[in-house]
Amino acid sequence: MKKLLLILCVFLGMAAQAQKETKVLIKTTLGDITVMLYYDTPLHRDNFIKLVNEGWYTGSPFHRVIKKFMIQGGQNADGRVDPGYRIPAEIKSNHFHKKGALAAARQADQVNPQKMSSGSQFYIVQGEVLDEVKIQRYESYLGRTFGARERQAYMSIGGTPHLDGEYTVFGEVTEGLDVVDKIAAVKTGYMDVPVEPVTIISMEIVK
Repeated sequence: MKKLLLILCVFLGMAAQAQKETKVLIKTTLGDITVMLYYDTPLHRDNFIKLVNEGWYTGSPFHRVIKKFMIQGGQNADGRVDPGYRIPAEIKSNHFHKKGALAAARQADQVNPQKMSSGSQFYIVQGEVLDEVKIQRYESYLGRTFGARERQAYMSIGGTPHLDGEYTVFGEVTEGLDVVDKIAAVKTGYMDVPVEPVTIISMEIVK
């Protein structure tokens, strides 16, 4: 019996470890951001980890920045927009576009009806705080009612609810929301590109 209990404990421990969310430290020229990758979006999680370990994001810029919306990065430092492949959508109703959400960019529905994600392009939501009137307008526009978690988040920290159900959210910021705000506030020019480059110095898995 003791041996059986020991084996069970070992398996439970392994299962718990396997389901532990991975954290990634994003070091930028304006400060550090830590993101947690969700366990239930494994295709996006594993791809992001692979690219981090390969150094894909080292020296790459945040090339699209829109205040009260989001900051976007993902191209390689050598200028390649993505690795040349797409990832099947993992859009889940329990993950939504609250402030700090980490999501995958993608091509438009006209050329990508399956909503497949770019192999490397990602964005982090800044958004804005919504009041009851704006919440109701979004609900009318989207044709659905927000759940309690969504409503609480959108009315406290903010977000971009019109993106829900359209893009895969595969993680969230756990530290460094102030850095997201700092990046979102930089001056931008043509095509929302920062006038002064904001660069990802490196990314690393948090052990």
